[in-house]
Amino acid sequence: MRNQEHATRSPTEDSTSRTVTIRIDPNTIWRVIAAILITMLALWIVGEASHLLVILAMSFFFSLALQPAVLRLTTKYGWRRGSAVGVIYLIGLIIVVVMLAVLIPALVKLAQTIGLHASEWIANVAQWLEGTFGVTVPELIAGGAWSADLDDAVIDWAQGGGIGNILGIATSSLGLIFDVATIGMFTFYFTADAERLQRTVLSLVRPENQDRVGWTWDQAVIQTGGYFYSRMLLMVINGFGFFVTMVLVGVPVAISIPLALIAGFIAAFIPAIGTYIGSAIPIVVTLGLAGLIPAVIVLVYALVYQQIENYWLSPKISSKTMTLNGAVAFGAALAGGAIAGPLGAFVALPVAALITALISNFVTHYEVGYVFSDDKSRDTEEAEN
Repeated sequence: MRNQEHATRSPTEDSTSRTVTIRIDPNTIWRVIAAILITMLALWIVGEASHLLVILAMSFFFSLALQPAVLRLTTKYGWRRGSAVGVIYLIGLIIVVVMLAVLIPALVKLAQTIGLHASEWIANVAQWLEGTFGVTVPELIAGGAWSADLDDAVIDWAQGGGIGNILGIATSSLGLIFDVATIGMFTFYFTADAERLQRTVLSLVRPENQDRVGWTWDQAVIQTGGYFYSRMLLMVINGFGFFVTMVLVGVPVAISIPLALIAGFIAAFIPAIGTYIGSAIPIVVTLGLAGLIPAVIVLVYALVYQQIENYWLSPKISSKTMTLNGAVAFGAALAGGAIAGPLGAFVALPVAALITALISNFVTHYEVGYVFSDDKSRDTEEAEN
């Protein structure tokens, strides 16, 4: 009996007295420490070089946008890639110089007009609001007494560090010019050596995945280039319409040019509500210069053009380039703006179109067998008839 009891208890005693020993190789500890330090160093480098990374990302985006034009010159006319990119850069430089030559005097004229007539416009709007809706505007604003305060504020600004502010603005302008020149340089090299760059990237991918990566790269070129060129065309069409409308209602040509360009750009590159945001400034200036009826005419043009663009122009222009749902485009622009500001909103749409294309091609789709309520009611009506 004692032997049996001892036999039954011995396994339990052995299991309770057993000790588990975990040994860690010192080399493993050093590897973990090295991995942590390398990760921290990489995060620090990314944080310090974030501005350069943004410049590289923008340069790559503009390179993708230039690819369709470069490919057309190289394939159809037999040009070398470097020469094609150089000609495109030269054309772009000429356009920028001409626009600046036209815009700078026009913007100066617009600023002078606003400075001379701002108080009169505010007084007219105040009288119209009071006579139409019974809304009383404070006399300090409507009477233009704020202009003296504005003069005093300008004097205080000049005496209290105005020179430093001017130097800060000049430094920021130089930094902006340097960033633009850097983006232009990287864009040139990315575009001129696009084939070699793509070949280098594909050489790092397994052969069975190279077709997918190459297709993704080609889609990025198609979506980005299509977005850029279609938006530019819509900007020209809408800007020309704004210009003609404002000139016809009595706005001077020198003032209509910058207003039309601003309205066309905002309307083209901000989805859904861009036309309404871009038309606000031309409508307000037209209201001040020409009166209520001309401003209403400009508003009517903006509303009519928005419908024409939504139902005819945009589908015709973008049908073969970038196909993107309106809600997705609006959400992508908001997300891009929240992440990286105006540049993020500008880049977000072709990125969203590329992601949509990838999902439609790489994700498995199944036939929908569910019968929706609309189909059920339609079948019931047909059976009753």
